[in-house]
Amino acid sequence: MTNIKIYTTSWCGPCKMAKRLLDDKGLKFEEIDIEKIDWSRDDLFQKTGGRTVPQIVIEGKTIGGFDDLLKMEREGKL
Repeated sequence: MTNIKIYTTSWCGPCKMAKRLLDDKGLKFEEIDIEKIDWSRDDLFQKTGGRTVPQIVIEGKTIGGFDDLLKMEREGKL
């Protein structure tokens, strides 16, 4: 998997855990801090279909948040 985007905020614990998991797996990702780009949760929903952070998009498909990423890892799909 080469195209990973993670939509975050600076204060989000699950965002930090998701980034650490991706780093630990050696997977490169693009982080988009929705506060820095002044996005609302509605903007996030328009882009990803989710309103909570993190929102993780792999190869153009939103997989959800940290729990979903962890599930993928446990199933060997990451």
